[in-house]
Amino acid sequence: MRTEKLLETIDQLYLEFAKRAAPFNNWMEGAMEDLQDTFIVHTIEEIQGLSTAHEQFKATLPEADKERQAILGIHNEIAKIVQTYHVNIAGSNPYTAIDPQEVNAKWDKVRQLVPQRDQALIEEHARQQNNERLRRQFANQANVIGPWIQTKMEEIGRISIEMHGTLEDQLTHLRQYEKNIVNYKPKIDQLEGDHQLIQEALIFDNKHTNYTMEHIRVGWEQLLTTIARTINEIENQILTRDAKGISQEQMNEFRASFNHFDRDHSGTLGAEEFKACLISLGFDIANDSQGEAEFSRIMSIVDPNRMGVVTFQAFIDFMSRETADTDTADQVMASFKVLAGDKSYILADELRRELPPDQAEYCIARMAPYTGPDGAPGALDYMSFSTALYGESDL
Repeated sequence: MRTEKLLETIDQLYLEFAKRAAPFNNWMEGAMEDLQDTFIVHTIEEIQGLSTAHEQFKATLPEADKERQAILGIHNEIAKIVQTYHVNIAGSNPYTAIDPQEVNAKWDKVRQLVPQRDQALIEEHARQQNNERLRRQFANQANVIGPWIQTKMEEIGRISIEMHGTLEDQLTHLRQYEKNIVNYKPKIDQLEGDHQLIQEALIFDNKHTNYTMEHIRVGWEQLLTTIARTINEIENQILTRDAKGISQEQMNEFRASFNHFDRDHSGTLGAEEFKACLISLGFDIANDSQGEAEFSRIMSIVDPNRMGVVTFQAFIDFMSRETADTDTADQVMASFKVLAGDKSYILADELRRELPPDQAEYCIARMAPYTGPDGAPGALDYMSFSTALYGESDL
């Protein structure tokens, strides 16, 4: 009866061991899987969340160790009964395949993985801190460079359409802007270097800025193109003004009319805007087939490539032709007379000294020799040249 009672006690201990060892074994297997799980994070907040969860897990280890010792204590109690009372038992625990050796082996594995996880989280936290530093470093510059580019674009646009000073004043101002823009290039290069570091760190988002390197590159190229194009436009306007004898007042009038109808400040006039501008200037463009035909003829002049827009250069070319008066030849002759020192003729050296090279050579090639009695060797007839170009003169 005593042996039967001991066997019953051992059976109850086997059952108790199985009931507690099974869930503990599952907990250890889950813990090992979690501790070895590969994690992918992109922010400090994410890695901090993982670290917090890991610390919470570590806080449960003392209680888990108590449970392990209690489970092993059940096994030890069975062994003590068997040894003390020489009970002969066949086989192992009938209720579970888990034995104390397996429990201890898995527990040791968990304890081994914990510091490894600690180190991995520390390294990842350091990496995310560096990534955040790179994000802020890029953003701090991009948030300055992006608005700077936009501001310069707007300022250049205003210089090109406003009427402060002469065209030469505008050109001087624009060239100073161009110099400032070129001097800004090292900041763009520095930002490129920061962007390279971000790419190497596999950083794909940056909550600290709305600017990407691609945005900055496109804006920078547009800025360089805009300043170069605007300088070229002003230079062409100066050439047109000088070649056609347009006064600064006339240029200001042309610009004021153009700007008034350039509603979107794009620097160009659409077809309807251009038509309205012409009508306001007194052009007779009726709203009928004849008027449409006349407007189509004008558009073919100012927009030969049929782009659908009229630039200011094309506008002043057209207006200078349309508003040219009969005094043009006289004005040109008067200008040549000043260059010639009040002589009735002009010398090639004088033209080369006073005019741009291309204009001087143009005049020299087309002026007839001067035949008056007061002529000098190589004298050129600027009067006949002016009359041939601009019509009859009263001089």
